[in-house]
This record gives sequence, structure tokens and C-alpha cells, in this order.
Amino acid sequence: MKTLGLVIGLLCCGLATRASDPRMPDRDRYGFFLSQNRKWTRIPFQLHSNLIIVPVQINGSDTLNFILDTGVGHTIITDPAALTSHAMNKTRRIKLSGAGEGANLMASIAIDNTLSMGALRANHHNIVILDEDILKLSEYVGTPIHGIFGYEVFENFVVNIDFQRREITLMKPDKYRYRKSQGDQLPIIIQDTKVYSDALTVFDGEKSTPLRVVLDTGAGHALLLNHGQDASMLPLPEKVIRAQLGRGLNGVINGSLGRIGKVRFGRYELANILASFPDSVAYRAKLIDMPQRQGNVGCELLRRFNVTFNYRGQYMVMKPVRKMMREQFEHDMSGLELRAKGDQFRSYYVGHVAEGSPAEKAGLHEGDEVLFINKSSAKELTISDIYKLLQGGEGREMSLLVRRSGQVFVAAFALKRMI
Repeated sequence: MKTLGLVIGLLCCGLATRASDPRMPDRDRYGFFLSQNRKWTRIPFQLHSNLIIVPVQINGSDTLNFILDTGVGHTIITDPAALTSHAMNKTRRIKLSGAGEGANLMASIAIDNTLSMGALRANHHNIVILDEDILKLSEYVGTPIHGIFGYEVFENFVVNIDFQRREITLMKPDKYRYRKSQGDQLPIIIQDTKVYSDALTVFDGEKSTPLRVVLDTGAGHALLLNHGQDASMLPLPEKVIRAQLGRGLNGVINGSLGRIGKVRFGRYELANILASFPDSVAYRAKLIDMPQRQGNVGCELLRRFNVTFNYRGQYMVMKPVRKMMREQFEHDMSGLELRAKGDQFRSYYVGHVAEGSPAEKAGLHEGDEVLFINKSSAKELTISDIYKLLQGGEGREMSLLVRRSGQVFVAAFALKRMI
């Protein structure tokens, strides 16, 4: 599956809300809590491009789609048009910095808001609102995306993510009890709203290298490694391809893709894993003031487990899903990068064509509209469905009906494993 990497470092302070007495009526409470003093609740989610999409309401709004990200320190409205009809009390302007090759972004802080996600509530909640939808997450994910949040959820609750059932369970920390049947317990470190693990080891032949990594549900990739930080410690694989690895708060993250022969996460080993190696200008140089780490683990790897995060207990619990552990790590075999547009983001346009790829040799260009894929209407497919087809196996024949400048033609090619 084509994945979207979101690597967001916020440089904004003073947005925290204080905790409140759980005996208070819901309307008088501060911060995050479960309504009617529940001990736990379940919330369904969608998984698009390996990102966890949850239903959120702000100030009684219609349902909005938010990405649940372990490390985003504050609630961020990425699409300011989502709440134009709801008055918000904006108090000051701030500058945001994160990964990507663009400049810093400007945003506003709105105070004293309400947020709900199922039985989850937050009162007197402060929100960061971007000036413009610079991330354009909806186009990459293929469904409307209005914002990102996460750390405050993980900080206040024990959070279980069941990728198979597409369901999140939130539990009060003082009511949660770990049992061995839930999986392996691994220590985590919480620092500057990010969650770190020392449980990952990379193998290069006979050499094994233990790493400190961020556990990042806001990233769609499997593994990202900071190659330039210590090239002798984390050398690039012999074979790599250039790729657009994802988007950060400050724009596109470019770099290389390669395969790692084996990694061990806790006591579980995964072979032939795809790893991303971002360019320093897009990634490391922007995060120079952040705590030392050698990379991050995203949902392409995490979704192979049932995962529970207990930030207050400083541990996570991982239980492998047998069928998912057997699934290979694959990358797109066409060379196409697509953007979703139009009604409900079901019109697909070519955003980029990789040099030397099957798509380029078939004559596809940036801006082409994809109408049909192997006799299936593109409008009936999600962008995740399309990328799954484009990973369908080396040699598989693909036929795309394409429109360019009012002219319709067929582009045919065979998929080819490029990495």
C-alpha cells in the first residue's frame, strides 16, 4: 500500500488544559475525560493509507475526520474551512515548524472549545488552526481529512488499537490491568509529547544495531531511518530508489527507499522490510532540537500487531496478528503517485510519475485523470484500493483508461517490483 508519512514537530507552548475532579458534572470538567464517568469506551476507526481516521466533533460541529497521531502535542485543524460556520475564540498567532522542505507555517490558537469522539469529551480545550490547508491530506488519503490530534488522548487513557476490527478502546489508567494474554509488555519513554522505544534492532548481515525509534501512528510507512545521522551505523542498502516519502508540516519529504534484511521488534522478527531514508534538508535539519533517535516506526509495521499504549505506566503491549506477520512489505509497482480530488475525493489524477517506471514507459503524465482501472470505474474505488491493485504482483497486466486535455486513451503496462 502506498503510505503517507506525517512527521510533525510543533514549536508551540502554553496550550495545556488542567485536569478536573471526575465527580464534577461533565459540563464543568476540564481536559479529556469519558462522559458519565465511564471506565472505558470503544470507538470505531477507518484505516486509509495506513493512517487511523477517527470521527470528531468540535463545538457541536458535523462529524469531522481526524488522524489519530501518537506524537502530535495539540489538536490541529489542518483544513480551516471545516469550521467556518462555527465561531471560535482566536486569541493569538503562532509559528509552526516541522519536517518538510517548505517554510514555517502560521496558525491561530482558539481557546475554550469542546471536542467529542464517541464517549470521549474535552472541555475548555485549546486548538491550533492552520491559516490554510497546506498539507492537503484529503488528496493523499483519499477521504476528507480535517485535522490531527493524539498525544492528549494517549496521555489521559490507556489506548488499545485493534487494526483487525478497526476499533480503538480507551480505558482509565487506574482501571487497566495488564495480563500476559494481551501480549508482550515493552518499556516506552515519553518525552516532549513523543513516545520512544528501544526495542527495535536492525540486522545488516552479521551486524545488529539496536535503535531508539519514535512510535508514530501518524506515519503510514513501516520504518524510517535517519541515515545521515551516522552513516556508518545506518548505511543505505545497496539498492535504493528515489521517492517522495510523505508530507510533513512544512511540505514534501523526499528521500530514498530500500530494504532491510531483518528487524527485530521486541522478540518478533520481520524480514525484508521496506525502510525510508529521508534527505536531511527535508527531515533531520528541521528536527535538530528534538531528542536523539535513529528513526521512527509507522503503521505499516504497527498494524501487524494488536497494540496497547500505556503512557502513564511507561509501557506498551504488543500481540502479533498471525496472518499479518506473514504479509510481505510491498511498494507501488507502477511508478504512479495519485491525488484524489472532486466530490468525496473519488476523482484521481496523476501527481507524479517515477522516472523509468512502467507508468512512464506507458506514456502517463502528471495531470492525467484516471477513469478506469482494469475495467473498474475509478470512482468506485478508494485510493487505498487503487494502490493495492498497483501492488498486485510483478508482471500483472494493468490497463488504465485515462483522460488528458479532453482526449481519452488507454495506457497499458505490466507491474514491476522496483525495490
